[in-house]
Amino acid sequence: METQTLIYLVVGATFALYIGIAIWTRAGSTSEYYVASKGVHPIANGMATGADWMSAASFISMAGIISFTGYDGSVYLMGWTGGYVLLAMCLAPYLRKFGRYTVPEFVGTRYYSQTARVVAVICVIFISFTYVAGQMRGVGIVFSRYLEIDINMGVIIGMAIVFFYSVLGGMKGITYTQVAQYCVMIFAYMVPAIYISILITGNPIPQFGFGDTVSGTDTSVLDRLNGLGAELGFTSYTDGTKSTIDVFAITMALMVGTAGLPHVIVRFFTTPTVRDARKSAGYALLFIAILYTTAPAVAAFARINLLTSVPDVAYEQAPGWMKTWENAGLIAWQDKNGDGVIQYGAGAPFAGAPNFTDERGANGERLISNAPTAAETELYVDRDIMVLANPEIANLPGWVVALIAAGGLAAALSTAAGLLLVISTSISHDLLKSNFKKDISEKGELLAARIAAGVAVIVAGLFGIYPPAFVAQVVAFAFGLAAASFFPVIVMGIFSKKMNKEGAIAGMAVGLVFTFSYIVFFKFISPELDNAEHWWFGISPEGIGTLGMIFNFIASVAVASVTKAPPEEIQHLIEDIRVPRGAGGAIAH
Repeated sequence: METQTLIYLVVGATFALYIGIAIWTRAGSTSEYYVASKGVHPIANGMATGADWMSAASFISMAGIISFTGYDGSVYLMGWTGGYVLLAMCLAPYLRKFGRYTVPEFVGTRYYSQTARVVAVICVIFISFTYVAGQMRGVGIVFSRYLEIDINMGVIIGMAIVFFYSVLGGMKGITYTQVAQYCVMIFAYMVPAIYISILITGNPIPQFGFGDTVSGTDTSVLDRLNGLGAELGFTSYTDGTKSTIDVFAITMALMVGTAGLPHVIVRFFTTPTVRDARKSAGYALLFIAILYTTAPAVAAFARINLLTSVPDVAYEQAPGWMKTWENAGLIAWQDKNGDGVIQYGAGAPFAGAPNFTDERGANGERLISNAPTAAETELYVDRDIMVLANPEIANLPGWVVALIAAGGLAAALSTAAGLLLVISTSISHDLLKSNFKKDISEKGELLAARIAAGVAVIVAGLFGIYPPAFVAQVVAFAFGLAAASFFPVIVMGIFSKKMNKEGAIAGMAVGLVFTFSYIVFFKFISPELDNAEHWWFGISPEGIGTLGMIFNFIASVAVASVTKAPPEEIQHLIEDIRVPRGAGGAIAH
């Protein structure tokens, strides 16, 4: 059976599964829509959390960025995994015991203020839409290549799928859909990783293969990569280019940003008890570790395959996968010296995405209007395709290619659905019901949530069509915003009886405005200044959330110290949620 037919069959079967689950688990009440009636088993919740958290950035883009940047890409591994441990061990059980539907509701209740709740909703919307842009972009990339359609049309199809099962099923439907998506995702990630590990090192365990030697040689995988990079004029794979302070700032921003992500936090509100929340956190960490310990190996293997299969080959003899991805608009080659040979090294990486014209070059390649300069290499490879193209580069069977397509879509759609649910519940529950229409019926609130989800899907699609950067980078910005806004408020809300509403509001506003402004300035207003010479303290936009978090803490403590202390009942509430046993004291609906 042809590969394209297999792709249609596998992707179509997974979509049918997701839609079937959404119909089967359709939400009939606000409790089912918001938190799945708090009845999700810890193992199922652990899988759903893993799928929700391991987005397109984890599945599609993380290994890609590590593959291109080598040592510098380790910040994503350290930050995201460390952040989940922080969330699972230090925050999730307390938030579950608090017993609220959403993060803004926790903020509003803990800080006894509707204003604080509204500010938290604004933070949720900023963070979630920034994050969902990367997911929709990932959907478009997968569709454009594997279903052979335009990226923008792929985003629109993805919008339709997410709209159906997120609007219909709510948290109940999304949870069980995400369980299925996790199974698809992890199987799709591990099968090609095992295949390629065997081909390159002879070791069937990718994590061990990464530290092994290349088959038939005494050269380790990393030494082989360093040698290939040196031959082509690239920086050594194991050498870093980022400063120590920037590595620290990015890692910290990703770590505390993970602990402040509203769509991950809300997953711990769906378990029956606080003890189950702790269990599900442990299961999720196990399920997440399977992919994250494999990613460095996948990145290294993909880089080896790319550097050995493309350079110094005439375009007419280039492998078929290269021309397929070129037609998808994610690889570009421009023959600078007219020799008809693809030369990947001897220059800086091709800067910026290619702007394709309708013309073809003398060798049949697609021409672009922003041709590489004399200082740049001839070949552009989109970082987001490294995992997706890996099976084709390694010439694996067609069913493996079909599987990776289904896995990439599962990763992007699972997180997109979770984010859209957070947006819709924040608007319907935390804005509409709490501020503008307090007497709204449960049926009316449920309708409002679904309408909000529909509008959010459309906005998310627009972000996917016009993305500000490649997937992992967009997601890193979302983590920075979460670090600067939510993390300090949640930590102080749990562990400090002195923190009041004025301090929380001031901290969130300062952290969010500073971080968002910094990112917008360097990435959109003055991108020519986006380098270490102009960054504050040498911290890049990807890591500025750490500084925003510090400003949040400072502003919160300063304002709280000169304003009225929290009411007595709030201080007792904080003591109650920190009691390790006895969830009966939690606030219930």
